[in-house]
Amino acid sequence: MATKLGKQTFKPDTPPYLISTGTVAGPFEGQGPLRDYFDHIYTDTLAGERSFESAEKEMMANACFTCLNKANKTPQEVDVFLAGDILNQTITSGFSALELAIPYMGIFGACSTSALGLAFATMLVDGNYAKLVLAAASSHNSSAERNYRYPTEYGATRKPTTQWTVTGAGAALVAKEGTGPRITHLTVGKVQDLGIKDPMNLGAAMAPAAAATMVQHFADTGRGPDYYDLVVTGDLGKFGHELAIRSCVTKGGFDLTKNYEDCGVMLYDTEKQDVHSGGSGCASSALVTYGYLYQKLLSGELKKILLVATGALHSVTSFQQGANIPSIAHAVSLEIEC
Repeated sequence: MATKLGKQTFKPDTPPYLISTGTVAGPFEGQGPLRDYFDHIYTDTLAGERSFESAEKEMMANACFTCLNKANKTPQEVDVFLAGDILNQTITSGFSALELAIPYMGIFGACSTSALGLAFATMLVDGNYAKLVLAAASSHNSSAERNYRYPTEYGATRKPTTQWTVTGAGAALVAKEGTGPRITHLTVGKVQDLGIKDPMNLGAAMAPAAAATMVQHFADTGRGPDYYDLVVTGDLGKFGHELAIRSCVTKGGFDLTKNYEDCGVMLYDTEKQDVHSGGSGCASSALVTYGYLYQKLLSGELKKILLVATGALHSVTSFQQGANIPSIAHAVSLEIEC
């Protein structure tokens, strides 16, 4: 069974393997610098469906089946399907689970769902509750924007701090036995609140959670940022990325300037693509981690990664009622022996 380190970090007794991934991206994401690392790029944001919500379900299901096919596994061989998204009642995950016909546990961590899924999968496999777990996360720009802010057809003015919700989905297969990167540590975050109320500035709202989880991970494990080849947050964007760097210095004295990046910044060419501060959404960290970073781990170019996926825990209702935007961040260590 897992060993608890410090206050919030767990070390599995037998670190499970990340044996396969699947990534599908929207057309805009397919124009970015990481396009060669995605399994499939859609040419239409509707993905051949009648609505953006149905398109997101198509993308999640596609990512899951792609992940399974690459590992030569069938849905019947999977013990548990863990999935989450940012639509009301996580409908993308539920409808995908219906199609996959795998025992399903819906999860919600907002945009931190990719790391949360890996954490839960690690617990299930290391605790001998399952041998094979499929974890998935998705988001869609057009479905999320009208769910959380304004329909894109309104052409609402975007602030410099505003982020672009990523269209796409990622899936990962976590197994007790196999080859590939291993999930060696997981740090469960605490909800943080900086007092931000503006849904157009989620990077600032989520940065304190990212910093708190990173500082706690380093304290619990005795590692510093330099232990990892790369420390990567999920979707803070340019403004949140800079704030997280400053926060880690003030909260723990840790310097992240040498090997820290953000998936929401990596995913797009910010000089050519108008995403303002960068990307956000569950698919931000899922696409970058399960596509680009996973392949870098397999090739040996990267050997140790700390993924810190972040999420804003607000809703349309809480925002309209004037509540602050609390946030969360979960961290998982991905390490490979080459």
